[in-house]
Amino acid sequence: MTVLVERSGNFSAWRFSVAPMMDWTDRHCRAFHRTLSAHALLYTEMVTTGAVLHGPRDRLIGFDAAEHPVAIQLGGSDPADLAAAARIAQDFGYREVNLNVGCPSDRVQDGRFGACLMREPALVGECVAAMKAAVSVPVTVKCRIGVDDQEPEAALDALTASVRAAGVDALVVHARKAWLKGLSPKENRDVPPLDYGRVHRLKAANPDLPVALNGGLQDLATATAELAPRDGIALDGVMLGRAAYAEPALLLGVDPVLFGEPAPVADPFAAIEAYEPYIVARLQEGLRLHAMTRHMLGLFNGRPGARPYRRHLSVAGTRPDAGLHTLREAVALVSREPASAAA
Repeated sequence: MTVLVERSGNFSAWRFSVAPMMDWTDRHCRAFHRTLSAHALLYTEMVTTGAVLHGPRDRLIGFDAAEHPVAIQLGGSDPADLAAAARIAQDFGYREVNLNVGCPSDRVQDGRFGACLMREPALVGECVAAMKAAVSVPVTVKCRIGVDDQEPEAALDALTASVRAAGVDALVVHARKAWLKGLSPKENRDVPPLDYGRVHRLKAANPDLPVALNGGLQDLATATAELAPRDGIALDGVMLGRAAYAEPALLLGVDPVLFGEPAPVADPFAAIEAYEPYIVARLQEGLRLHAMTRHMLGLFNGRPGARPYRRHLSVAGTRPDAGLHTLREAVALVSREPASAAA
């Protein structure tokens, strides 16, 4: 798979990124997304420090160099463990190490990491300082604007002050509170109201700190609008999560809209052709087709034939004998004309 691996122009490294998403942004998803955008910054799923230090590293954090630029997101709250995990990640070739201070699940609360760390800004600062001392790549934090009954102005300012003092390279802010009691992780992605203004105020108060916005951004038009300067100061980037995963074709607009360069491929059909060598290589290693095609189900949304395509991959694509021919059979069910032209 031939891709560009470096950004051009004077853009922030965080101008556009795809959010780390558990069970979704694995290495196969990232390899597919890279066929759609050469410049989007891609993140791993969150991986705990314990898994990095003691688990099967090649399986958990190994990746293909063609995924670059790619960052790893770590979950943890012990500065020494985070420093050690960050060194390992840098040795694996990651371009950035990100600390999760935003996940609201019970599991991460029990482990004293994720969004509950919004209540311990001093500890987050210690974690960032330890990682900064351990690696030369950027160290960033992804956080919420607060948790539970915290007041977002004070909570986010306290966290920012602490990590700034520790030398953090950028903040990615999910512009919602997280309710650690009473809401599920899924509800925490939708129920707490968005407050983009709070993130813009944070940037205005910290003009020299790269700040990217995450949360509720459904398309490139909405995301681009949030990058427009307010009172002369602009956010440094936007991060899309579920929208980019569910409608991956929107990533075809990232390079032309946000980086002034053509997309790597002309359309979703060409993206699949570009991804085929990766699929073949993984199949030869014994991987099942569905491990890769599950990330592609929404690629043709809005085109005639999109539903049969999804159905074929969801049924035939999960069979033990599924192969490249199965994917091509599914693609053949999709009209080459956009929905508007075929109507």
